[in-house]
Amino acid sequence: MLSRKTRSRIVASSAALAIVTGTPQAYAALDRQPAPGHQAESATVARGKPYINTRLYFGTGRPDGKPPVSNRQFLAFVDKHVTPKFPSGLTIQRGRGQWRDQNGHIGREGSYELSVLYPASEARDHDADLEKIRSAYKRLYDQESVLRTDDHERADF
Repeated sequence: MLSRKTRSRIVASSAALAIVTGTPQAYAALDRQPAPGHQAESATVARGKPYINTRLYFGTGRPDGKPPVSNRQFLAFVDKHVTPKFPSGLTIQRGRGQWRDQNGHIGREGSYELSVLYPASEARDHDADLEKIRSAYKRLYDQESVLRTDDHERADF
């Protein structure tokens, strides 16, 4: 009969041997290329057509003690300045934002994220529309900036 100490050494040695011999084989399997003539399965399928998703971030805080831009004011702004340029649809999300102003002060305020999706082939045409929207908001509500991001995506409706 084996002693407890000997049994523990055998178990430990077996585990170490399994790790040493098993691990390289597992990694080697991950590095294998498909055989000629066989396609590797894709994790995702590209669907839809090329679109641009532009997001505009609107702060609601205003300088000089003026009240923040209200929900009613923001939705009226969207109705007047955004919907006519993007009648097919848009998404609005409320948020809380933080940013450093031109004087180096950290400001925290309510915000809105507006997202519009449009065909990539129309990007040049919509660029001017989006810049007019940003300029109008800055002018009407005394904003230093309106952040814009553009992402290339594929969409299928």
